[in-house]
Amino acid sequence: MTAGNLFFMVCTVACVVGALATVIASNPIRGAMGLLLTILGIAGMFLQLSAQFLAAIQLIVYAGAVVVLFVFIMMLLGAEATGKELGAPKARVARLVGAGLMAVLGSVGLALTALRPTLTRFTAARPEHGSIEAVGGDVFGPALVPFELTTALLLVAAIGAIAVVRARPTARPPRSPELGETKRLFVGPLHPRDAGRPLSKESRS
Repeated sequence: MTAGNLFFMVCTVACVVGALATVIASNPIRGAMGLLLTILGIAGMFLQLSAQFLAAIQLIVYAGAVVVLFVFIMMLLGAEATGKELGAPKARVARLVGAGLMAVLGSVGLALTALRPTLTRFTAARPEHGSIEAVGGDVFGPALVPFELTTALLLVAAIGAIAVVRARPTARPPRSPELGETKRLFVGPLHPRDAGRPLSKESRS
């Protein structure tokens, strides 16, 4: 086994474990950490493909910006965003349906892979593959509209999270019936020796 194959296996395990943690974790912060692990694994795969620029963008944009944005939104939502088992029938049905669909899609993918007699080999990458010029030409060329729509989607998600937090009514704590500091100064014991003999209502009035 070569070092490249070992590095690919490590990146693959990181991607799979991170993806499972993102989906399974009940705590959203742990899910974001799983997403971060998946992004790191994808960046490692880009490095193995000699696409250093794409690996750097993967770390800077996704790991350094998108994941931080997700965590920031979770912090805005507060403690109520933590995953708690509510036991609602609709939530259980949605989970079962999602798991069934994923199982069906996985089975179909495995069946299509088994039906192919030979695997398709990729051609050699071009010298400019993954370079700044190639990526910039695609982003500001045919992929300009999807790129702008992606940025607008992230902006709308952040604004929506802030709007949800601001629209949620905050319950004010009930006012304590205890006396204020000024009243307690005049109606309470004036000397430590009187602490065991508090004044009665008649003496206060």
